[in-house]
Amino acid sequence: MQPIHILLLIAGYFAVLMLISYFTGKDDSNEIFFKASKQSPWYLVAFGMIGASLSGVTFISVPGWVEGSQFSYMQVVFGYLVGYFVVAYVLLPIYYRQNVTSIYQYLEDRFGVVSYKTGAFFFFVSRVLGASFRLFLVAIVLQQFVFDAFGVHYVITVIISILLIWIYTNRGGIKTIVWTDTLQTLFMILAVCLSIYFITSELNWSFGDFLASDEFKKYNKTFFTDSLLAKNHFLKSFIGGMFITICMTGLDQDMMQKNLTCKSLKDAQKNMVSFSIVLVGVTFLFMLLGALLYIHAGKFDIGIPLMDGSPKTDLLFPEIALNGGLGITLAVTFFLGLIAAAYSSADSALTSLTTSFCVDFLDLEKRPEAEQKKLRKKTHIWMSVLLVIVVIAFKYILTSNVINSLLVVAGYTYGPLLGLFAFGIFTKFQVKDKYVWIVTVISVVITAILGNIPAEALGGYQVGYELLPINGLITFLGLVLIRSQKN
Repeated sequence: MQPIHILLLIAGYFAVLMLISYFTGKDDSNEIFFKASKQSPWYLVAFGMIGASLSGVTFISVPGWVEGSQFSYMQVVFGYLVGYFVVAYVLLPIYYRQNVTSIYQYLEDRFGVVSYKTGAFFFFVSRVLGASFRLFLVAIVLQQFVFDAFGVHYVITVIISILLIWIYTNRGGIKTIVWTDTLQTLFMILAVCLSIYFITSELNWSFGDFLASDEFKKYNKTFFTDSLLAKNHFLKSFIGGMFITICMTGLDQDMMQKNLTCKSLKDAQKNMVSFSIVLVGVTFLFMLLGALLYIHAGKFDIGIPLMDGSPKTDLLFPEIALNGGLGITLAVTFFLGLIAAAYSSADSALTSLTTSFCVDFLDLEKRPEAEQKKLRKKTHIWMSVLLVIVVIAFKYILTSNVINSLLVVAGYTYGPLLGLFAFGIFTKFQVKDKYVWIVTVISVVITAILGNIPAEALGGYQVGYELLPINGLITFLGLVLIRSQKN
């Protein structure tokens, strides 16, 4: 597939998104941008959230991770499933009862202004980094397989990618996102299914032959229970996955903003439960695809692509799809899936960052109505600029697999949110609000120290994704120390 063909494909895809944006953004009000007037059908939100949750990280990075980790990621995913039920039946009722625009407004009602701003700050950092991880993936693929051929610098690639998102989210905001996410999820699931079909056909296998093959058995170990010291032990992965979901979905303005556009709490809960079950199945398809990619690479002597001179497993899927001689249909399918996966999470991230910064830091809802829309539009632009800067920086500082990096960072940035919300929900204490930010900073520092202790110093114990609940527990204990009885 030639670079010019890929450019035409991208142009056609974004033309469709612009058309959706035109119809959903006719009412350019803040009520539409932030809440979609609470009129989104629950099943539409549920289907679209699959794409937003998986994103380009799952689409590229999870299949590339299979050789090094086999199917151990599914242990984390099973933890996700439990976490989604906690979100549906513990957190969503609180948000609907308080009718919040930003979920961190709960912290202001419960503890005070400092707690509110602290929670919003940690979300802001978390979402900037998370969205940048996802955008970085699509940017390096576009750079390596498209824009390098035209001599376009990586910086320009990033700017173009984020500019396109800004254009189609600028008016309709979350209402546009609900509809574009649905289309993007459809493309992504179609892409992974067709990729599995084309690669198995190239190997002269049926799907059943693939599952029964000796080659597949080299990659499909799912449960690791041999040693609790190991980073990928089932309990550590499962518990870590559960808390990752509670934090990265239930305590995340991006994911919750979509749920809060549903007509009622009951609809939002139906959305969350159905979405979580489907998500497990779709993620398993990505694991199967990863095994197929490595089997195909081994049979046809395809090496791991290099980026800046180093092997990059995240690029194996695009390398086989675009340069593996499997035909134009797979190449087109791959790029549609990639673009859909990347932008389904990045566009909602940009919208939620704009929402959070406007509501949580600029107190938009307290400003004169005539000033609100202008302020929202300016913030939307500056959030785009911020993402450009961070995505460019990642090219020079990121060394490990992106999905692993994303989950590790979540342990540091979402832990304080976990501690704050847990203390608010499960205790009746107030806190000395002015000290809350100090507690959260100390918690992150202690967690960072624990996370970097060599395994040898811990008797061979490798710290994994359990860092997130540990961080949350430290924050919770710190809040106990500054508690008060005042109502």
